[in-house]
Amino acid sequence: MVEYKATPMRLLIVEDEAPLRNGLLKLLREEGYAADGAANGEEGLHKAMETDYDAIVLDYLMPGMDGREMLRRLRHTKRTPVMMLTARNSVDDRVAGLDLGADDYVSKPYVQQELLARLRALVRRNHSSAVAVIALGDVIIDTAARRVTKAGHDEPVTGREYGLLEYLAHRRGAVVPRAELYEHLFDENEDTLSNLLEVHVCNLRRKLGADLIKTRRGLGYVIEAAPKEKGQS
Repeated sequence: MVEYKATPMRLLIVEDEAPLRNGLLKLLREEGYAADGAANGEEGLHKAMETDYDAIVLDYLMPGMDGREMLRRLRHTKRTPVMMLTARNSVDDRVAGLDLGADDYVSKPYVQQELLARLRALVRRNHSSAVAVIALGDVIIDTAARRVTKAGHDEPVTGREYGLLEYLAHRRGAVVPRAELYEHLFDENEDTLSNLLEVHVCNLRRKLGADLIKTRRGLGYVIEAAPKEKGQS
């Protein structure tokens, strides 16, 4: 059985304590996520407004603009899923955070595997309309198990490769610009002018077929729509 890491997603960690923030960023990046950090609510709100994150992990209490105020302002314009992270665990605190628009609540100290599982569940709920199994000819993507098979055989892909493949598959038939792929798959520390994207595309073509992902020069990449069956209009 081939083991796959979690689907890469773009996450934002807003935490004023540097050791906790850096430790969480390290954990998430090791799991295959693209993760950005913010040291306070002002920086976190700016990044959250500028980038469409898949989820935000937000510290409850911070100097200056705390997590509650950042969340209140964010909810004026965005519905990004938010997990509140705090050492305060009274019922009143939880209710206050949820009433402001938080989607989940995790207490410090947290268990790493539970936090990761809650993040996965949070994003799944936000994308509940996503197709569970995607067929691309003899390539099958099982999005629940995060598994890729070709002609019935497991194909080992990295977390980043899987994220790229699933993203293109959900947009099948549409040309996805390079900038959009970088926005979804890579964090702020990675150079958007590098050839990382081309490397991942090349690896997927080698593993799954040279014709699976097409390049549209100057535009981006596309997995072409399936041909219509006979009798379809």
